[in-house]
Amino acid sequence: MTTTSATNSHHLSPAFPGRAPWGTANKLRAWQQAAMDRYIQTQPRDFLAVATPGAGKTTFALTLASWLLHHHVVQQVTVVAPTEHLKKQWAEAAARIGIKLDPEYSAGPLGREYHGIAITYAGVGVRPMLHRNRIEQRKTLVILDEIHHAGDSKSWGEACLEAFEPATRRLALTGTPFRSDTNPIPFVAYEEGNDGIRRSSADYTYGYGNALADGVVRPVIFLSYSGNMRWRTKAGDEIAARLGEPMTKDAVSQAWRTALDPRGDWMPNVLRAADRRLTEVRKGIPDAGALVIASDQEQARAYAKLIREITGQGATLVLSDDAGASQRIDDFSHSDDRWMVAVRMVSEGVDVPRLAVGVYATTISTPLFFAQAVGRFVRSRKRGETASVFLPTVPMLLGFAGEMEVERDHVLDKPKKDGEEDPYAESEKEMDEANKEQDEDTGEQEQFSFEALESEAVFDRVLYDGAEFGMQAHAGSEEEQDYLGIPGLLEPDQVQLLLQKRQARQIAHSRKKPDSEADLLELPAERRPVVSHKEMLELRKQLNTLVGAYVHQSGKPHGVIHTELRRVCGGPPSAEATAGQLNERIKKVREWATRMR
Repeated sequence: MTTTSATNSHHLSPAFPGRAPWGTANKLRAWQQAAMDRYIQTQPRDFLAVATPGAGKTTFALTLASWLLHHHVVQQVTVVAPTEHLKKQWAEAAARIGIKLDPEYSAGPLGREYHGIAITYAGVGVRPMLHRNRIEQRKTLVILDEIHHAGDSKSWGEACLEAFEPATRRLALTGTPFRSDTNPIPFVAYEEGNDGIRRSSADYTYGYGNALADGVVRPVIFLSYSGNMRWRTKAGDEIAARLGEPMTKDAVSQAWRTALDPRGDWMPNVLRAADRRLTEVRKGIPDAGALVIASDQEQARAYAKLIREITGQGATLVLSDDAGASQRIDDFSHSDDRWMVAVRMVSEGVDVPRLAVGVYATTISTPLFFAQAVGRFVRSRKRGETASVFLPTVPMLLGFAGEMEVERDHVLDKPKKDGEEDPYAESEKEMDEANKEQDEDTGEQEQFSFEALESEAVFDRVLYDGAEFGMQAHAGSEEEQDYLGIPGLLEPDQVQLLLQKRQARQIAHSRKKPDSEADLLELPAERRPVVSHKEMLELRKQLNTLVGAYVHQSGKPHGVIHTELRRVCGGPPSAEATAGQLNERIKKVREWATRMR
């Protein structure tokens, strides 16, 4: 059978997929068709599809399910989703193409009107044998949505293995970097590379960069905010620091938490800026919405109160343990309300395509969570829509923002030798040593009780496509407004061009003012060269290679050389150093190596 007839045989409704390629409402997107072709050609029992958030994994999976049911390869479908809300969302999406899934199934025989069920990973964990018995009785396709959740706990992974081992077909889906731990994920194939490290092997991959080029997702503009923070530690010491400046891990964590405290000035100013950005975006996208991702319920409620004070309108509040949370997300999705505030529930898989502005107001700092959170804003409905995400200036987050296009595999083995395979290994070790020297309570930062005393917000920079634009300016200034006022409808190449123009205008504007009146708080951008994230990785790699060579020459350990370079050249660990600081260290270690010859 040809793939064309295969995908048309089940008569997709014109409304499915909801966001098809431009002008082809009842066809699959190119990547979905290519993934279908590959599956039908190879007919594997296990298939792992990695596709960036917003690309249409649900559409691909349900199209494939429909094909397998139509051709009697399987007789029923089981969808496993991370949350209760997503379970219902899958059932609704399946119903649109005639596949009836029961999202309320708990036990016993399935009603004859259903083609299968939608359950959560937690639900599988409670009764794995119930699902195994169902699957052994009839040929089943199991769709494992966001498969990395099968590794959230050992019991969930074991339950998935036990329940779905007899399945006729298994389709694993994920949209983000895999887990940072080394627990194997059920039904995922791992291949050993030349370096001896086992990495997950996807059967089809469709990354953010490809999706952006195809116009399937929106380009993301990251607006980063810095500012001075002041807090009191458990020991009663008052500490002041500027967000984004080099400091220990504990200090970064506490400065970050101080910024997010709703009683300070940082959050109100950032929310005000985000609301101004939303107003601008709505000129091109009239129903555009904004989302604050909060750390906990108390802060979420406080942020909702701030939004009402700033805008005069209430915000939809979504708390994960609230019985009505799922309905509130649906109501917001179909309204034209401006703001929603959520704790963690909206970070993954929840489909609210009109979300175009985000505020990352949580201290969760894993690449997995960050990518899922940003994924809420990239779902494109028509050409030219842009996404804007507001961030605190935290080096780790800026690094994630610069790596949007990087595809990652799940790594089962850690690199054999520090500093060889992992360009961050020495820097991380060095940072740990610095923490031990400066903080007696290291390792217990989550137990610190501190009081946030004061915070201010300073517009720091814009990150787009791995490059940085603009320079620091006070909240509410003309310089800040220049970037908040970027049109909401732009093609990706237009975004870059416009950012360059705004940056030039900001510099020219600041030069006309006397130094005492200038709003700029740091070096002009032309004296702070724009370096892409890839170039930064190359510089770190080059430094680590030179340090590695000098280790053999001098007999000193890696960590000692890195510490000496920092002492002589100044600056933070390599992972947080600027391009200029890395170049200085490269120059210095070369100088040392030459002297020893």
